[in-house]
Amino acid sequence: MKALVSASYGPLEALEVTDLPAPRPEPGEVLLRTEAVSLNGVDPKLVTGAMKDFVPVRHPFVPGADVAGVVEAVGPDVTRFAAGDPVIAALGAPSGGLAELVVVKDDARLAVRPAGLDAVRGAALVTGAATALTVVDAADVGPGETVLVVGATGGVGSFTVQLARRTAGQVFATGRADDEAFLLGLGAHALIDREADLAAQIRRLVPAGVDVVLDVVQAGPALASSAAAARPGGRLVSVLGGPPAFDRGVGASYVSTQFPPGRLADLAAQAADGRLDVPVGATYPFADVRSAYLDFTTKHVAGKYVVTF
Repeated sequence: MKALVSASYGPLEALEVTDLPAPRPEPGEVLLRTEAVSLNGVDPKLVTGAMKDFVPVRHPFVPGADVAGVVEAVGPDVTRFAAGDPVIAALGAPSGGLAELVVVKDDARLAVRPAGLDAVRGAALVTGAATALTVVDAADVGPGETVLVVGATGGVGSFTVQLARRTAGQVFATGRADDEAFLLGLGAHALIDREADLAAQIRRLVPAGVDVVLDVVQAGPALASSAAAARPGGRLVSVLGGPPAFDRGVGASYVSTQFPPGRLADLAAQAADGRLDVPVGATYPFADVRSAYLDFTTKHVAGKYVVTF
């Protein structure tokens, strides 16, 4: 089978499409024929070795964690799925999705793809939406609260804006000037220029600062600039690590993506019936997969990058 392979830690330019042995499903596993894979920010870090001290990978390494495909075969003891079922899956790390055939576990990270959700949007949904829901749940956004989403145009942020808007009074979203229509279309009340002082811009709109900051792109000391946009005693939630608290009593919570039973299937149902928009910014055929990664790391596109098979 064809797969995108990293032979060793190194630059994205060294990625190659090559042949690998086709996998077989073991007990409790499902074999998928891949239709689409979305790119995530962690993928280039796994390829280059930027995360090797925390998440080492075995080589040859195949990136790609979010997959949409059709069940090719099932292993022993698998009863939820059968050959021909359209599905979506989150592989996690180590990944393996950018291959013609992929083995996934039969667990909460695998769900049937309902009618109305095509493979491209299905692949774009998986980890981004699940992460966004984890963040919004942790923030416990109350009715009428004001929220700032930092990193709002990306694969996680675009879902975070939509989910926060369901309960928040106002949602402000960071982006570039040409992202305004995109963000307002997701439900944001105003664009916040990501290149300018966030706190100063927020205080022109909400003098005391927002109740909640949801930062899905920054980590460590860099989060201080986001926390400065919160009101005294406000709160910040991030998917990356950082200080336990910030100036003016702003508390912080740090979360990792959760897939409790039924979550992925519910998100897929929401996307299928239009309750949740799945923004796709760019698609590439598998033949151009290396270009997809190079563009992903160098160009600004609102929404997800997706590779099709």
